[in-house]
Amino acid sequence: MARPVIGVIGNARLLDNRFTAQIVGENNLRALAEVAGALPLVFAGCPAITDLGDLLDTVDGILLTGGRANVHPTHFRTEPHPAHEPYDEARDATALPLIEACIARGVPLFGICRGFQEMNVAFGGSLHPEIRDIPGRLNHRMPRLENGEIHPDLEVVFAERHAVRLTRGGAFARLLGRETIRVNSLHGQGILEPGARIVIEGIAEDDTIEAIRIADAPGFALGVQWHPEHDATTNPINRALFEAFGAAAARRRAEAGSRR
Repeated sequence: MARPVIGVIGNARLLDNRFTAQIVGENNLRALAEVAGALPLVFAGCPAITDLGDLLDTVDGILLTGGRANVHPTHFRTEPHPAHEPYDEARDATALPLIEACIARGVPLFGICRGFQEMNVAFGGSLHPEIRDIPGRLNHRMPRLENGEIHPDLEVVFAERHAVRLTRGGAFARLLGRETIRVNSLHGQGILEPGARIVIEGIAEDDTIEAIRIADAPGFALGVQWHPEHDATTNPINRALFEAFGAAAARRRAEAGSRR
């Protein structure tokens, strides 16, 4: 049987201040190909280009990746501010209805960082634009040098930064076989109020929400605030997540084949 096909959402980026591109980090693609056993298929995070019905007729799962741009605050009843830019409104307009469509159809869905936040917003939840500004919270942004530049060493950038407590008996605890894990941290925005169908399954030591699932979803529907794609081949936690996602996509492909 052919490998399952997993759609990977793109992020808008302006190259050389002239050319609009759709960007996906290669680590996401490698994690899907090498760990999930899937064929990654990049699609534009732009509703003028991507027809969601045709997309979901084509793929066996959807990966919502991280991205530099924040979800636009008007989607959760908050005024935008220049300090919280950039935004990618075309991706918002693609991802938010896509999430609902995936859940309705039972298409396996895995949200990472921005994708995790999109899952919350899609079901009516809100985000805080700068989680470190909440009293008692850690600085979850990626490490930087004293001059403000991003740390040049990726092993430092993606190093495990804090613990996450998983819900006993929950989907993540069962999947990972433990109730405490350690993860990397590269985000400024975070979940403030969970959406109506958002089930919190992982919380950082400062009470920041780190792992969620969609209640009553007919298929795989998990989201994480950290970046499991960075070391998915070597980190047992992140590997297990991508393996489970790939297995869910393979099952959906097999079921679709049996109906033909």
